[in-house]
Amino acid sequence: MMERETSDEDEDRENLISQNGRPDEIAKSTSHSHQSTLHIDYGYNRHLSRVAGSLNKRYLFAVLLPAVILVLYFTTDLRNLFSTSIPKISGGSNPSDRMRESELGALYLLKQQEIELFYFWNYTLSLSKFNFSHDVVNSNPSCGNGVGFPSSSMLDDLKSRVFREISVNKKIQALLLSAHGTGEFQDLNVNLTYDSFLDWNRCAKVDQKFSSRRTIDWNPRPNKYLFAICVSGQMSNHLICLEKHIFFAALLSRILVVPSSKVDYEFHRVLDIEHINKCLGRKVVVTFEEFAALKKNHLHIDRFMCYFSSPQPCFVDDDHVKKLKGLGLSMSKVESIWEENVKNPSKRKVEDVLKKFSSDDDVVAIGDVFFADVESEWVMQPGGPIAHKCRTLIEPSRLILLTAQRFIQTFLGKDFIALHFRRHGFLKFCNAKQPSCFYPIPQAGKCINRVVEMANAPVIYLSTDAAESETDLLQSFIVLNGKSVPLVKRPARSSAEKWDALLYRHGLEGDLQVEAMLDKTICALSSVFIGSSGSTFTEDISRLRRAWDTESVCDEYLCQGVLPNYIAEDE
Repeated sequence: MMERETSDEDEDRENLISQNGRPDEIAKSTSHSHQSTLHIDYGYNRHLSRVAGSLNKRYLFAVLLPAVILVLYFTTDLRNLFSTSIPKISGGSNPSDRMRESELGALYLLKQQEIELFYFWNYTLSLSKFNFSHDVVNSNPSCGNGVGFPSSSMLDDLKSRVFREISVNKKIQALLLSAHGTGEFQDLNVNLTYDSFLDWNRCAKVDQKFSSRRTIDWNPRPNKYLFAICVSGQMSNHLICLEKHIFFAALLSRILVVPSSKVDYEFHRVLDIEHINKCLGRKVVVTFEEFAALKKNHLHIDRFMCYFSSPQPCFVDDDHVKKLKGLGLSMSKVESIWEENVKNPSKRKVEDVLKKFSSDDDVVAIGDVFFADVESEWVMQPGGPIAHKCRTLIEPSRLILLTAQRFIQTFLGKDFIALHFRRHGFLKFCNAKQPSCFYPIPQAGKCINRVVEMANAPVIYLSTDAAESETDLLQSFIVLNGKSVPLVKRPARSSAEKWDALLYRHGLEGDLQVEAMLDKTICALSSVFIGSSGSTFTEDISRLRRAWDTESVCDEYLCQGVLPNYIAEDE
């Protein structure tokens, strides 16, 4: 409004100048006036008649002017002439009419506010055209005296607030109009259609740049196998280990043998192994049972080359070796290829792997590679490092994906936040890290509210191992615009609900690993994801979100960049 008033004053000044003439013309007129006064004695007789005529005209104008003013005063409503044209209803003596008049006046003012907000919105878009940094404030010398532009994150926050105010404005207009129905008042709600506004999303998807992926072809040599071994951690760790084994198998031109469920998890219940072969268009992965059939039960690891040398060779303990032998699998002596510690892995290049692990032996193993750091950025890029025709090679089975979609359609809808809230056993784990990643419930609630405000989501899917005492308290802190935002967890099995019927019919209900993968899938399909720092469960969800192109610019770890406001002492 301040800018509008300033522009009106500038326009008035321009009108005044045009009416009275340009400055140089005014100066000439003034000079001419002084000259005429000085020479009046030399032309007195010549100008006398002209002066008399001028006096007669001025006298006549002075007489008529009051008469014109009186006529205008009694025939014109000067109040309406100079007031703002807010819609008005006659019959103001009736309270309902006065209320209606006030509502229409409020509508008019809201429309003016909407125009100003859109003006401000377009201004933020013009600023966004600059190439801002996400972390610092960039200065532009052309803006004078080192005045800096706001960072990209600041502009996004500003746009978010303007966006929210415009949305609230429109809701108020719609609410006021609802009492009046349609008709002559409807034209007050003519929407301003700005494509930039309608298409903008504060939590937009991240551009994964799939076209610029760096990939290698996986062309296995005949009868050359890499025997996968994964022993560290839970299912998420094993999936990451399996993904890294795929990279090693591609580098070494070998077929990957998926571990048997007798020594590892039942991967076939959560993954579609054959999906990997379809994505490559060739046989690149076999199950242990297929491998055993191909070898006619003559199972032997010809060379056992350890990627990690400590704390124990291949990061495989004696108990796991016994399980492998229990499968009828014999193996050569375990050998360490280089010095590599699980607790402090070195960054390795492809050339290092090819130099140390290339072999003509038919079946080789390299041990657990969960902690291996080989071309990590390449391996973790969206879709992985292997050239294929799918979104990603390791993803939930079709049954789990469909079940997740049915759950979302039943309980959540298109726009929802997913929260992985890791708590069980996490207190001691996080406090051993610097900084700690374990947050008090009230502080966690405040951090979640900040994301909820950005995403403007009506519901949150909660994937957690926390006790109900913690989740109930957390629920009490999750509020947006004075209303509680529900935390939704998967309910217990009910015959009245059909969203999980596929799992029930295929005998997968009640399987803890299937339920964990279902949780991951729901989180991976959310509009915005809040994860737990340090959790491989969260990291696997983030991997899927990158591959499925669902990652949002609002995705973050819980309370990212914030320290816990209270940390317990060590034991």
